[in-house]
Amino acid sequence: MDVNTKGTIMEALGIELVEVSEDKVVATMPVHGPTRQPYGILHGGASVVLAETVASVGTANLIDLGTQAAVGLEINANHIRSKREGIVTATGVPLHKGRLTMVWDIKIRDEEGALICVSRCTVAIIPQKKS
Repeated sequence: MDVNTKGTIMEALGIELVEVSEDKVVATMPVHGPTRQPYGILHGGASVVLAETVASVGTANLIDLGTQAAVGLEINANHIRSKREGIVTATGVPLHKGRLTMVWDIKIRDEEGALICVSRCTVAIIPQKKS
């Protein structure tokens, strides 16, 4: 799936898609200036952006983007471990693939496989607005 990240939050935070399939989405994000909070560790909000990106891209991959759009409806996250530098990897799998919503389970891990954050995101499938 080709995703235009130019001028988006994905570009600003350095999020890169690694794998997009019907049953899994994988994306990476560096832990650096734009993703850190003032105390030098990965900002929980940046982890949430990464998680919602994975869920939204995963849903978009499964719908007709000519007539539908994928938008975040609800997200929660538990921040398990802090991270000061390096790369985190989010892996999302669909728990529910519905006609109007999809629910994704996302786990964010560091380079050693340590769990950084767990998240669940519900994505709404809405009609695509014509411009």
